[in-house]
Amino acid sequence: MRPAMRLLASELACIRGGREVFSGISFAIAAGEALLVTGPNGAGKSSLLRLVAGLLPPAGGRMALDGGEPELTLGEQAHYLGHQDAVKPALSVLENLGFWTNFLNGMAASIASALATVGLADISHLPTGYLSAGQRRRLSIALLITVQRPIWLLDEPTSALDTAAQAMLAALMAKHLAGGGLILAAVHGPIGLEGAKELRLGSPHL
Repeated sequence: MRPAMRLLASELACIRGGREVFSGISFAIAAGEALLVTGPNGAGKSSLLRLVAGLLPPAGGRMALDGGEPELTLGEQAHYLGHQDAVKPALSVLENLGFWTNFLNGMAASIASALATVGLADISHLPTGYLSAGQRRRLSIALLITVQRPIWLLDEPTSALDTAAQAMLAALMAKHLAGGGLILAAVHGPIGLEGAKELRLGSPHL
């Protein structure tokens, strides 16, 4: 039996544009746990998520994933939901989700169910350029459940979502944690995760 997964970070540091964004950041997240990263604008919340996702190189420290797939990188076992929704405006809702599902080796059979879950099934034929910001966010969320990955890295995940969509996302996050997943989320306020741990980053380095 594979041991329960744990994401460990020790003394992480990040430098961007020649300036130190943060340093000395350590945390541990076990299966079924969520860690909310808080702090003022410019403190490095988004940079921390991008670093964990493998999109930025760490300037110091180390990360380890215990209990994951040894042949895969940490980034290959994570979903990264950033500020910008990764969609092509000219493609339909269905085509966008299908592209990413295929690219990430997911199962096409799960696409229809995911679109229904996020409330986009009835407009799946529309070009994504016609969607509102909240609808595009829901399309990005659909990928989280179409392609199964144990680690969710969420940067302001409730951005542009109305109250009903926020409740939908909270339910999906709770289900992910109940199944042994991990969540690292950069937030400015509550996102509906009861019992989540918090990591507060300090003042921005100007």
